[in-house]
Amino acid sequence: MVLTVGTVIDHERYGQGVVAKVNFTDYEVYFERSGKISILKTNTDYKVIEHSEKEYDETDKIAFEDVEKTLTVILEKYNGLQENVQLGDRWIGGKMILQPANASMQSKEIPVETFFHKIVMLRDRLRVLEQNINSHAKLSDEDKINIQQYITRIYGTLTTFNVLFKEKDDNFVGTGSKD
Repeated sequence: MVLTVGTVIDHERYGQGVVAKVNFTDYEVYFERSGKISILKTNTDYKVIEHSEKEYDETDKIAFEDVEKTLTVILEKYNGLQENVQLGDRWIGGKMILQPANASMQSKEIPVETFFHKIVMLRDRLRVLEQNINSHAKLSDEDKINIQQYITRIYGTLTTFNVLFKEKDDNFVGTGSKD
């Protein structure tokens, strides 16, 4: 089946998305969790949820960049980019206490849930950054690989916080991990 602009699909890897542009060899699809991804027309790893029957002519077309900006604003506004990640049971209701070395200064208490939420937001934003880099039209493959190596090192630095996650699949993974 040939997809048209506006068709809603469910991809095995990326989840639900909307076809925003039909190219000669691929479809440009905006996914709720993954952002803009190019899917080859030969790819069959998706199901059509809602096929758009409308025929588009030149007057119906809008700039792809406008669609991207609009979807990004909407997803960020309603937290659509954030994955549902669970805090480990032993930390629920807990608090972090930051104790300064200077005894005359007050300590700071932070609910673990608040800190955990910040860690998850950081991870989600790193993933969006990765996808923006990987789909960037002007970066060479070598530039993408070099930048990706820095992001992988950031993930490695964040492995300390894996103790907070309920599921191992949600953990940060750096370059030294065997998983």
